[in-house]
Amino acid sequence: MMKPFRTTVAALLTAICVIISPAVLAAPAGWQDDLSPLPSNEWSRERAAHLLERAGFGGTPEEVARLSKLAPQQAVRAMVRYQSVPNPLPAFEDSGAFDPGLEPFAPSRPAATDLAKRTGEALGVKAKPGGNRKLQQVADRFLYWKRVTLLETQRVGYWWANRMVTTKRPLEEKMTLFWHGHFATGDEKVQDYRKMLKQNELLRAKATGSFRDLLIAVSQDPAMLAYLDAGVNVKGAPNENFAREIMELFTMGVGNYTEKDIQEAARAFTGWNYKGLEFVINQQQHDEGSKTVLGQTGNFDGVQVIDIILARQVTSEYIATKLYRYFVREEVSPEMRTKLGKLLRDKKYEIAPFLETVFQSKDFYSDASVGTRIKPPVELVVSTYRKLGLKEVPGIPDFNQLTEMMGQKLLNPPNVAGWTSGRSWITPGLLLVRGNFVYDTVFPPIDFVAPDRVPQDRYGIIPVAEKIAMGKDVTTATKPDGKEVTSMSMQNDRDEDFNTRLASYHAWRKTIEKVKPIPRMPARIDLSQMMRDAGCVTAQQAVDHLLLRFLSVPVDADTRTKIGALLEADLGTADLKHADSYMEDALRNALHVILSLPAYQLG
Repeated sequence: MMKPFRTTVAALLTAICVIISPAVLAAPAGWQDDLSPLPSNEWSRERAAHLLERAGFGGTPEEVARLSKLAPQQAVRAMVRYQSVPNPLPAFEDSGAFDPGLEPFAPSRPAATDLAKRTGEALGVKAKPGGNRKLQQVADRFLYWKRVTLLETQRVGYWWANRMVTTKRPLEEKMTLFWHGHFATGDEKVQDYRKMLKQNELLRAKATGSFRDLLIAVSQDPAMLAYLDAGVNVKGAPNENFAREIMELFTMGVGNYTEKDIQEAARAFTGWNYKGLEFVINQQQHDEGSKTVLGQTGNFDGVQVIDIILARQVTSEYIATKLYRYFVREEVSPEMRTKLGKLLRDKKYEIAPFLETVFQSKDFYSDASVGTRIKPPVELVVSTYRKLGLKEVPGIPDFNQLTEMMGQKLLNPPNVAGWTSGRSWITPGLLLVRGNFVYDTVFPPIDFVAPDRVPQDRYGIIPVAEKIAMGKDVTTATKPDGKEVTSMSMQNDRDEDFNTRLASYHAWRKTIEKVKPIPRMPARIDLSQMMRDAGCVTAQQAVDHLLLRFLSVPVDADTRTKIGALLEADLGTADLKHADSYMEDALRNALHVILSLPAYQLG
């Protein structure tokens, strides 16, 4: 059911298009494309807030105030050189649902049951020597792991979201998010939450270090190797998936290599594979012959090919421009692209000093850069929670469902190209979802159903469970509704190798026994106390505080006044002291209006 929304979608889209173009922070026109440092006398609260927004996920007024008291160079260094900042965050708490017998995991259910037919065993369980449904346990086992890795990946997503909300090193998580979109890998293909978690930790550990080290590590990462089919990249039959993506998406971009370059590079990566969670090189599958890649010839291995790619000027320009578009603005002139590429080369592909230069630059604080970036879904949600001062991600609404509806589900990007950006995040439908997220945060739904406890009923799991609970036999319980159960079908079912609907039921039941539930508390918000702490005494002051706290783009005077009047009408008074005992819902209503404004989509 659609939640209340305060304005029309057409009006929002029009307003966003208008808001993106004009300047929102007065700065000299000459600052644009100028990478020289911002003068200390130009540093301000607004510019500190902008740094927190872009290099992190925004901040509370107290965090902005602390940063604004530093010199700009000190503020940037505090954000970028975060390793010395204490950040005691808990490790992911595994449910313990994996066991070694599941490996190697079959690529499909037919592959698993066919293996059991041939050998008498698959996925760590033996086929029954006699009786009915001899392969039922194998089918159960296959679907069990599919359900486990689905739910554990959702838990990893929550764990990561909690890190983003509570971290004292926001750039560390922001860079991890950036690299996750750059080296896009998804659990739907990998089918192993452990590999996805390991990759996430790898991206974090190398987030602002050497791009070369990161690129090599990701190239040897089991999640990436599984995602791009390394197991079939062997001598004599090279698979081009990884070689193509490393050139097209990870380093150089389209048009800067030939098909022959891809074919030759693929040979260099033959034999690269994984066993469990570890990288291995199968030497007998590696092509030791001479290869010619990007004009250079030799008996190259994968690391040597990576070094050949990194030596190309276009690679530094591609990576530097992608970082710039993520942290600064979408539009990059050819001259700026060249300048950024040279900067990254001069920094020897070290990400931290490159970002320091960018975040200190006049260009970063120019009118073309400030308040012009549409927040991606994960950043929108996380920044909202941080600015609310939350200490954990609410379980209501569900973070994974919410961001997926907006178009950005963690650990499951749409394809190897990752997510799109900019205006693609804003459509009529997505704007409604964004507004409804705010409503469900400040007014949590009372009919919420936890998706990790109730199955996605693709195979009719719920009816099967209900019928079995009623004492019906398996044949009757697993027949689709509307299908007649006859003596012939009973005989056929007794002769089957397994029952898929029964396997799905068994798998879900065993999974929820094993996988820990996601905590399901709504957001713990106290806007009344927030207003008291801020010293607000009138309805308009409360609105002004919320606007300053949450928005990167100032609203016009008429909008500001109308929201103030709305809050005053809801309270029945302009005096917050009089309304102190009952003002919470009215304040939440006003916050919903503010966070549904076009300006809130920008950061």
